[in-house]
Amino acid sequence: MQTLRIDLVSDVACPWCAIGYRRLEQALETLKGEIEVELHWQPFELNRDMPPEGEPILEHLCQKYGKDAATMEQSQREIMAVAEELGLNFRGAVERRANNTFAAHRVLAWAATQNRETPLQLALFDAYFGEAKNPSDPEVLREKAIEAGLDGDTAEAIARSDQYAEEVRAAEQTFMEAGVSAVPGFILDGRYLISGAQPAEVLVDALRQVAQENANC
Repeated sequence: MQTLRIDLVSDVACPWCAIGYRRLEQALETLKGEIEVELHWQPFELNRDMPPEGEPILEHLCQKYGKDAATMEQSQREIMAVAEELGLNFRGAVERRANNTFAAHRVLAWAATQNRETPLQLALFDAYFGEAKNPSDPEVLREKAIEAGLDGDTAEAIARSDQYAEEVRAAEQTFMEAGVSAVPGFILDGRYLISGAQPAEVLVDALRQVAQENANC
């Protein structure tokens, strides 16, 4: 059975990243016994220049897309419906604020060294979209690190420092140069980029194609 690497470029503040990961889980369930995946989360910041206090999400999205509040709220409700169909907790999605996520990415980089990055990613998705919490708040990162089986004190200390800053910035640059300009971005086996939260069937077909190409090499 082949093992394929997936680099999943995402942001904790990206609703479609949470949806895309859940669809990837569905794809991997279909491929069980056929293909194994080595998953590596990679950082992307949607709101790199956002001040620490953030902005109300609807106000931020109206400014970003030039739409009125009613239109943006309807769009968010539609995303919430998609997420909830997949079993995701998006109950706080409309109440959340647009936040900078650099501290979250730094703590996630540390979590990767402990082989606990995926549990922490999922806990932070839940914190942000389900509970409308700031994913870069050191206390939130402490709480969610503990939920993910990590040391909360260490997570909080990293969040309050500049640890892993160079690693995160280098990874962001690498994947921007690889062509990732929006998230989620799935890079299969270091060669193929799939952009967006594609349906599980699309991911199944793509992973099978890469596996077949590898088998023919």
